[in-house]
Amino acid sequence: MNRRINIYEEASRCLLCQDAPCTKACKTGDPARAIRAIRFDNHKPALRWVKDCSDADLERAEQACIHYNWPIRIKEILRSISKDDVDDSHYPTLDITFCGIKCENPFFLASSAVCTNYEMVARAFDAGWAGVFYKTICMQEIREVSPRFDAMHNNATHGDFYGFRNMEQLSENPIEMDFDILHRLKQDYPTKVVIASIMGQTEEEWIRLAKMAEKAGCDAVELNFSCPQMKHEGMGSDVGQSPELVKTYTACVKQSVKIPVIPKMTPNITHITEPAAACVEAGADAISAINTIKSVTMTFDSEVSGQRTISGYSGRAVRPIALRHILELAQMQTLNSKLSTLNFQLSGIGGIETWRDALEFIQLGCSNVQVCTAVMQYGYRIIDDLTLGLQRYMAKRNITHLQELVGEQLPSFMKPDHLDRDTIIYPKIDKELCIGCGRCEVSCNDGGHQAIVFDHETRQPRIVGTKCVGCHLCRLVCPSGAIGVTKRIHKK
Repeated sequence: MNRRINIYEEASRCLLCQDAPCTKACKTGDPARAIRAIRFDNHKPALRWVKDCSDADLERAEQACIHYNWPIRIKEILRSISKDDVDDSHYPTLDITFCGIKCENPFFLASSAVCTNYEMVARAFDAGWAGVFYKTICMQEIREVSPRFDAMHNNATHGDFYGFRNMEQLSENPIEMDFDILHRLKQDYPTKVVIASIMGQTEEEWIRLAKMAEKAGCDAVELNFSCPQMKHEGMGSDVGQSPELVKTYTACVKQSVKIPVIPKMTPNITHITEPAAACVEAGADAISAINTIKSVTMTFDSEVSGQRTISGYSGRAVRPIALRHILELAQMQTLNSKLSTLNFQLSGIGGIETWRDALEFIQLGCSNVQVCTAVMQYGYRIIDDLTLGLQRYMAKRNITHLQELVGEQLPSFMKPDHLDRDTIIYPKIDKELCIGCGRCEVSCNDGGHQAIVFDHETRQPRIVGTKCVGCHLCRLVCPSGAIGVTKRIHKK
């Protein structure tokens, strides 16, 4: 039976250590960086960090692994990767224009805990991030709770969470301190994009904060209409659900400053396009979406003095929801006649961890993307793989300008009643890869169309074509990747 290693599955066990012991033991390469590349969807380029390593080098690295269960199979992972078929000497640049501002790449820090002071943002800029939406500045006193984070893990695992909940609000710094930080950042990093995120409670506050941002030298201002856990009335996502309010505040800010104005939308609403359209009508240069999704978790260790509350959910679990909102915003211009002559751009947020995640947002119309939870989990260093993967993808497709990818997938989206319902794709079982677990039969029998027969003697599944409807549940539950697809044919 074929027992090939699944390199992504094994790499996902890596603890992504700081000052990794495996690399220190290897000496001739950087296996930790190679494993990290695989973890973040860059398996072929990973070999560049171990090209001079012998088997003995990789065995020493493996022996030094400090994983709490058993060492990562470093040598087996890296020796199973074939040579990269893309020439890295022809990688394109990732520069793109957003709201008239030149950005060295599309990757920005989202307004959050990942950018709360000068030192943090400076380190991110040094690492390669193109810009920052600085943590939201307001004129109210902010006092945070403890603890204020919670996460959703698989079973009893630790460290690698798929969903993240936070009760954090806005910047706790005095407003003068924050605008001084933004001023210094722009002075010290003139090629980076510095955007102030602000939140007011009245028109006067919105105008004052926006003018302070402009005076500090910020490239643009983001209007936070979407924080889901504000304790003050008339702020955050409550405002973001009112087209009238967001239009008023966007208009007053737009009339007060010359820099681009970017409202940030809440997903905690049925039709995100209604407040977004109001913002665009008021002169918004771009729309940011989405902020976190209102949620509840029930773990006792996230209680605050025995009390709980509703707060914001983020992480890779929310990405499909964020993409849905981006799609609706991207389609808004063609569906709303009032907006047909107005130009605005999109900044995408929500569950971005890998370059491929970012690409999905870009292909739906985003000119840049913002990252928060993945940075909180893995650090600023993920920018290396975000840029590497996107550059390699462009090189493989012979695309020289990132702008060519913006919105390229929009034409493929149709309303449900326009989808092809006259053809079918049947699943196909690869007997070489099948391990005989029978999961496909269980799922098809109890959640599908009873179209798989499992031979308990040979432990082999068989698809019954007369019953199969091509739903592909079996392919999605197969743990070994043994179920593929056939050609699309007309239904009988």
